[in-house]
Amino acid sequence: MEYQIIIPARANSKRLPGKNMKLLGSKPLIEYSIDTALLIFPKERVWVNTDDDQIIKYAKLKGLNTMLRPDNLALDSTTTVDVLKHQIDYFKNRNIKCNAIILLQPTNPFREDDLLEHAILKFQESGRCSLATFSKNEKKLGKIEGDFFRPTNYTPGQRSQDLENSYFENGLLYITKVESILNNKIITDDVFPIICDNIEATVDIDYLEDFIFAEALLKIK
Repeated sequence: MEYQIIIPARANSKRLPGKNMKLLGSKPLIEYSIDTALLIFPKERVWVNTDDDQIIKYAKLKGLNTMLRPDNLALDSTTTVDVLKHQIDYFKNRNIKCNAIILLQPTNPFREDDLLEHAILKFQESGRCSLATFSKNEKKLGKIEGDFFRPTNYTPGQRSQDLENSYFENGLLYITKVESILNNKIITDDVFPIICDNIEATVDIDYLEDFIFAEALLKIK
């Protein structure tokens, strides 16, 4: 299986401007994902996909491949799957071998050192079209319809520890075969789940509050 790692890092986040290059501890946020990739892959297999000149310069300084995405793929409405499809076209046009994409989002900095290697092993053993990481949901959820609250995963009065197990995408890592991405799916119907049970896995930085929480966890670690 020929893998290429993609780290997508769009500029001009409205919720937390400049977040991908914002220092978390002693290094930019994006470097946590770069470091994960370089644990087992050579630099030529790692691609930083961005419309940000500062990130392009930083990635090149680290010796990584870069992909300057066009303006039409740098909009608020742009989907990750469209970005990956564009990158796959780039690979095909240049005869760069790629059977599956490993997606590492820079907004998820805290990955266990063995996660990527473990995920690749499970992906190959499973024969599935995709793999993704999940964390357990321990909250009582529901919908508000009109002026009424409707529980969806519990009955009123039920203890939290008695909830039926449910999980959410934590965004840490995705592996998807190229054919599935070209069919507009990163997570396929047969996705292989890897469960992450540590609180660090739930960190997904979109807002300043998320960044402050990540800083606190980093100090504890």
